[in-house]
Order: sequence, then C-alpha cells, then structure tokens
Amino acid sequence: MCGIVAAIATHNVVPMLLEGLRKLEYRGYDSAGLAVLNGGLHRLRSVGRVAELAAQADSESLHAPVGIAHTRWATHGVPSERNAHPHVSGGLALVHNGIIENHESLKAELIGLGYAFQSDTDTEVIAHLVTEQRKCHDGLADAVAAACRRLIGAYAIAVVAEDQPGHVIVARHGSPLVLGVGEQGYYAASDASALLQVTRKVIYLEDGDIVDLASNGLSVRTAAGGEVTRAVQLSSLSADAVELGPYRHYMQKEIFEQPQAIANTLELIGQARSITPQLFGVHATEVFAAVRRVLILACGTSYHAGMVARYWLEEVAGLPTSVEIASEYRYRCSVPDTDTLVVAISQSGETADTLAALRHARSLGQEHTLALCNVPESAIMRTASLRFLTRAGPEIGVASTKAYTTQLAALFLLTLALAKLRGRLDEAEESRHLAALRHLPVAIGRVLELEPDIQKWAERFAGKHHALFLGRGLHYPIALEGALKLKEISYIHAEAYPAGELKHGPLALVDRDMPVIAVAPNDALLEKLKSNLQEVRARGGELYVFADAGSEIGASEGIQILNLPEHYGLLSPVLHVVPLQLLAYHAALVKGTDVDKPRNLAKSVTVE
Repeated sequence: MCGIVAAIATHNVVPMLLEGLRKLEYRGYDSAGLAVLNGGLHRLRSVGRVAELAAQADSESLHAPVGIAHTRWATHGVPSERNAHPHVSGGLALVHNGIIENHESLKAELIGLGYAFQSDTDTEVIAHLVTEQRKCHDGLADAVAAACRRLIGAYAIAVVAEDQPGHVIVARHGSPLVLGVGEQGYYAASDASALLQVTRKVIYLEDGDIVDLASNGLSVRTAAGGEVTRAVQLSSLSADAVELGPYRHYMQKEIFEQPQAIANTLELIGQARSITPQLFGVHATEVFAAVRRVLILACGTSYHAGMVARYWLEEVAGLPTSVEIASEYRYRCSVPDTDTLVVAISQSGETADTLAALRHARSLGQEHTLALCNVPESAIMRTASLRFLTRAGPEIGVASTKAYTTQLAALFLLTLALAKLRGRLDEAEESRHLAALRHLPVAIGRVLELEPDIQKWAERFAGKHHALFLGRGLHYPIALEGALKLKEISYIHAEAYPAGELKHGPLALVDRDMPVIAVAPNDALLEKLKSNLQEVRARGGELYVFADAGSEIGASEGIQILNLPEHYGLLSPVLHVVPLQLLAYHAALVKGTDVDKPRNLAKSVTVE
C-alpha cells in the first residue's frame, strides 16, 4: 500500500526522490519521509502530503547522491511523524512496503537484546534486525539477506547505511519492487511510473531477490544466495500518460479516457472477422476446450466486473460460473475442480488477496488459470498460465474507472472465445458482437456528453447522507459499482440491491431523504423494474433513473430521468456505469472531498 523510491547516482537524487513520491501518491498515504547519505545520515519525515516533505527538504537545502524515500499508508500505528518511514537503527535507515506477520515475536527478541523502539510499526523491527545481523556480516547486503530470512509476511525494502555510502540494498517478497537502469545511476521504486523521470529501462524483480545497487552497477542474488541476472526491459509507460493535463482531477481524466482505453484494449481484434482464443495466450485453445466451469477471483471494483461476466458466461457460453471475493475464497474450504478456468482480475496485478487466492487455487490442482490485468509485468500476470492485458494505461485515481470498463470489454471477449469453442456462437452472432465491441468507444463518447445534466443531478444529490442504488440482472453489479464509487469519493453512505429485493427489507429505508438511483436499460426486466420504481414513489422516495432509448419512463414529480443515447444489449453495463462514475465525481466536487486520494483508501492494495 505504501510507496518506495530509492536512488544512487552521480548527481543529486533528492529532486528525483521527491518527484518519485509524487508519482506514487495515487497509491494512497498519510505520511512521507526520506533519508539521504552525504557526509552522514540525514532524515526528514512529515505527516500529510509530499509537498510538505519537499518544503522541508528545500528549507534545509538537502543535497545527496544516495537516498531512499517513502509514502506510508498506516497499518501498524496511527499516522504520525514517529511512525513515518524511514526508520533508523545503528547508523542505517530503512523503508518498507508490506506487513511483517511475526513482528511481535521479533520485537520481543530484539528488546531482550537491548534495542529500544521509537515507533508502533512493524517496520522498525526490520531496521533493528538488520543492525543485529551486521554484527556477524561484513557487507550490508549480507546483513539484509540474513534479516530477510527471519521475516514472515510481505515486504519490499530499501536500506542505506552511513558507513557504506556507496550502496543501496533493496529486497522484495510478496510486495512489488522494480529497478531502474539510468545513464547516471541506478534506482528502485514500487512501480515504474516513479522511474520514468530518469529512465524507461527497468528490471522486474522476483520474490526473494536481494539487490545491491551502486552508482556504477548492480548485482542480484536470490533468496538461496546465488547470483542471478534479471532481464532489462523497456517500460511501455510514458511520462505523458501519468500527467494530469487539462483536467481538474485524475479521476475526471480517466473517465474521459475510457473510449480510447477500450479501443486500445480491443485493438487486437482490429478488423478481424472472428474471435480467436489465442488472444489469451498460445495455449488458450486447448485450455478453453478442456474447461467445464469458470471461477472468477477478484476484489472491489474488479469483483463487480466478475459479477457482470457471470451473466455473460452463463448466458452466452453456457458455462457454470462462480465469482468469489478473493480474500474470502483463500480462507474457506472450497471444492476444487481441475476442469475449472480460474480467472484472476486485478487493475494493478499486485493485489495481495487476489494474488494469494490465485496461488491457492493452483495449490488445489486448478492449473487452468487466466489473469486479466492492466500491468503487463505484474505478479498476477506472471503467476497465471494465460493472460490478457487490458491496456487501460496508468490509472492514478484511487476510484477505478477506465480499468473497470476495460476489464468488462476483456471479459466479453473471453465470453465470446469460450462460446465459440463450445459451439454456442454462430457466424452471424459473432459478427454482430464484434461490431458492437468496436462501436463501444463511440457509444461511450456519446454518454460522456451527458456530463452537464449529470452535474446538475449531483448538485441536488450532494447534500444527502444516504443513497440506494437499484438494478436488475446484468445491471445489478453496475448498481453495486455505482454505490461503491459514491462511497469511495463523496463519503455518502450508499447501498445497492437487486430491485426485486426492495420488498424484502430495503424499502423500509425509503423516504423523501433517501434518493434512489435506478439503472433502467430497455431489456427483458424493464417492466418489472418499473413496478419496483413505483414502490419507491409510493413511499415518497425521489428517483434518479438512468434509462436508455426506448425505455419509455417519463419524468414527473419525484422522478428524474436521464436517457442514454442508445440501448446496447449485452454490453449495456459498459455504458451504464459511465454516468454513475460521473455522478460520484461531481457529487464529490460539490462536497469538496479529495477526489483522487479519498481518505483511508489506497490504490494498490498490496497487503491483506
């Protein structure tokens, strides 16, 4: 959940460290700090934004060729300067992303050895443990390696020591860490976006790797101690892709990037006349032919994408499908089936619960695995046997938008590939679905033109304390996603239900102070949904209805209607989620919340 940046170079690295932290702000954080080596160890820490840390560094004219920096999202210990990283011990400083599960037993051991703890964090344990290991190891890298062997949990760490100013030691296990190879030095960060300012040449580390960075080279060793060479790759990210541009917030930018993001995701089908399983990997044909059911593992917004896909996979491909919250699946006794296609969905590809659930599924003998992800070199992509890159581009706002809609596009492609292999998709249907997919960017562009009307709704809506979202069938997960977006960034309490469940409890909540948002596409369930809406009006509830062409729901007192430009059949969820994203965004603007970095949340959930 935290962000790490480290550098050793022939120039002053302080500006690079601070800019790297700014690029990692999207991950969520509550405090920041840095430590540099320049004639000694100098540390700065602050609670709040990176800008405050930068102001401190500027006031002290901080200048150094070696340093580490960190943004912290509190897990152990409240947000405070004493809990902010880096933590120091015996002339060394250390930053850490992850959670050390055995920190209590290690802390008791270290206290017994005379170490005094200055924070409430699990990270300080690592710093003291490395110091203790230095008593019997000459090199800093050897001491870090020995300390890592004592750790249980997930970590990415960077360490510097004032008596070895020519080295930065980094290590990872379960938490992401990428190296940068530059012309003037070597760098490390939690993701490549923080390194684009100095290099696009990156090295993705494996679990257990320990790296000794120097200004003139680097060496990598595995957890077993053997030296290894990791390939240098050219990052596909560009610096422009993570700039805000003319938009007020990254979330707004990413909402409006959705037509292009979906076009990029679907680029592989181009002008193809048919779907091929090879879109998902060279062995996809034989894997897809062997599966008899689908298991989808995901968290949060990605889970809602999986819920939509369940409707598609069962209706179009005829495959029994279950969707599991990853953090629940890995801890319950499930019944494995080797004929199952296990689909892991993640924006970052580093989501700890989803990655662990995928590995758990494989440990149960379910080897047919597919990763749908937005980051090509991520851990989930490397773990699955098949993979599909969603090509949404960097998503900085914590509340996911374009990553979600590109996931839906990818899942519909998967549905078509599986349906075709199972003989459930004739040529005419395939052609019709492909045409609909290719038209999606244009259709979403037309929905985005409704922003001024949605903004007016948001102004009326923002003063409410609660909201109820309704949908039926394919659109119930869209109602869930709309409620999640509103909660995430406006802090308005929102719940979502299948509209048919109103009479089974939620209707008790409806009154004039409880706005009800309904997703009302012109599909087979429309007439039943209309009856549900009348139940709301009869209780004095105010309705905000997102309909589409042909729904024939008229506006009246207490019923606000916004018609989407066209009805889109099975792909309607992709269109209907866009106005819900805009509603949440503009409600948050009215309320004055921090849209891109909502309180208590982080972008990449890399811990349990």
